[in-house]
Amino acid sequence: MKLKRIVNRWLMRLATGTALGALALAPVPQAAMAASPVPVAADHGMVVSAHRLATEAGLDVLRRGGNAVDAAVAVAYALAVTFPEAGNLGGGGFMTLRLADGTVHFLDFRETAPGAARATMYLDKAGKVIPGLSTRGWLASGIPGTVAGMEYARQHWGSRPRGELMAPAIRLASEGFVLDRGDAEMLAEAAEGFRKDATTAAIFLDHGQPWRPGDRLVQADLGHSLRLIAENGEDAFYKGPISAAMIAASRKNGGIFSAADFTAYKVRDMKPLECDYRGYHVISAPPPSSGGVVICETLNILSAYPMTKMGYHSADATHVTIEALRRAYHDRNLLLGDPDYVKMDLGKLTSSAYADTLRAGIAMNKATPSLSLGGVTASPEGQNTTHFSIVDPAGNAVSVTYTLNDWFGAYVTAPGTGILMNDEMDDFSAKPGASNIYGLVEGPNNAIAPGKRPLSSMTPTIVTKDGKLALVIGTPGGSRIPTGVLQVMTNMIDYGMTLTEAIEAPRIHQQWLPDVTYYERFGLSPDTLAILAARGHKMVEHRHGNHIAAIVVGGPRIAGATPPPADDEGVDIPPAHLFGAIDPRLPMGSAEGY
Repeated sequence: MKLKRIVNRWLMRLATGTALGALALAPVPQAAMAASPVPVAADHGMVVSAHRLATEAGLDVLRRGGNAVDAAVAVAYALAVTFPEAGNLGGGGFMTLRLADGTVHFLDFRETAPGAARATMYLDKAGKVIPGLSTRGWLASGIPGTVAGMEYARQHWGSRPRGELMAPAIRLASEGFVLDRGDAEMLAEAAEGFRKDATTAAIFLDHGQPWRPGDRLVQADLGHSLRLIAENGEDAFYKGPISAAMIAASRKNGGIFSAADFTAYKVRDMKPLECDYRGYHVISAPPPSSGGVVICETLNILSAYPMTKMGYHSADATHVTIEALRRAYHDRNLLLGDPDYVKMDLGKLTSSAYADTLRAGIAMNKATPSLSLGGVTASPEGQNTTHFSIVDPAGNAVSVTYTLNDWFGAYVTAPGTGILMNDEMDDFSAKPGASNIYGLVEGPNNAIAPGKRPLSSMTPTIVTKDGKLALVIGTPGGSRIPTGVLQVMTNMIDYGMTLTEAIEAPRIHQQWLPDVTYYERFGLSPDTLAILAARGHKMVEHRHGNHIAAIVVGGPRIAGATPPPADDEGVDIPPAHLFGAIDPRLPMGSAEGY
């Protein structure tokens, strides 16, 4: 089940008015309804997430004096209950953290391949990829990292007891929560997949039928698992009854989990990948994420072009963006991987000198054929992840993207746990040059190996200006994550858009292979499309599939944006310190502050 089908269904409902009022959306000031709404404003703290109840859980932590890390723990566990399609205990992800004193960290709590994993485990005797083997069932799952990641963050930078932060999630699971139309739609779309696993079906179906809006979804087993974690920490998950149940279910159903896989799991506290663009400092995700490299390499190339003068989505601006992304994704797919297994020269890839060499190969009057850049051929990547952004009153900022990979992961649950498992093994290259579910073509650097972490597109990012916090941003979207984050940033920096304008603006996407550039409807004029086609670009209309969750600091526009802000006469922009917004492409979630 793909996000595109869900999004398209909701777009149809929104177009006819049948979805209005069905979802808890961020409040919108009426004065701005004629165009993009003004971002949600707050003076002290802000939380933006994919589900209103998770946002409320995090905001309540801030109101009670907790910091951004405390709120992140509360949001992550609450999303595991209220947004099971991507929020999780059975998956993993990344956290980019900037403390108020300017200290930065990147936490990698990505899933790892089981010790018994092998490079050829998804191939038949003829060496061909077996469809579905890496995307459904227990053999598709890696060792989860979310619980370890949240506990590491809380122990190092949190200020509140674990039980206090997990209490909202425990309550939401044990007592249940009322499904709105968006919740019910998501679960109904996945009903066929749920029916293939009895334990999962018992939770997410009502006697074999989809839950309906207004029903109360109770997840008693998940509530029990959450209580065990609240009482005993990560040991309950990695050394106790939860991992034991997962190992037993895996072994019974063709998987390869072992106790050693769980006890060996470690969070990596790493240095973020950092770069600069037109006076802004970007703090982003290093490998095993590809996002920071793609963003920094692309920004470095674009920095020499007069993007503001070219104009938003003009033929020239679009052309150079496509060409920059083509080269960044070429490097992403061939050169990056788990840093414990792959040697990478990140300094070179993110240097201005390297950008100069790449830019020298870009002709303004002609598209570069992707295959001319060299490398392996053919592949698609998915969009079934979630992101949340948080800023607290002290100025601590947390950007978290975590995932089960495909929507609802591998669609399997260990009896007694209530925890959906990831299908993250599909993010490895089952066979270099063959496609995964998201369409990316990758080389041998991302081949399967025991204990290895698969390459990811997740890109939790923080931006500063003159040493001060300016923007916290991230999104789901698979291979479209870096392009989504990148374009919101450039929309604000180069074109002076407000946060909501930058998020709502149509996007393009280019990922080297397949050799096409996707654009959103109404994003490019017929004249621009004709010019791009004449230059050799293959343009295909396609929804971008992001759900940007972002916070800008100091005003609805990013500090120092050029050109100067347009005349806002008649638009009521409330005086405030923090401004948050959630992407309307998936009409769920909320931005809330106080």
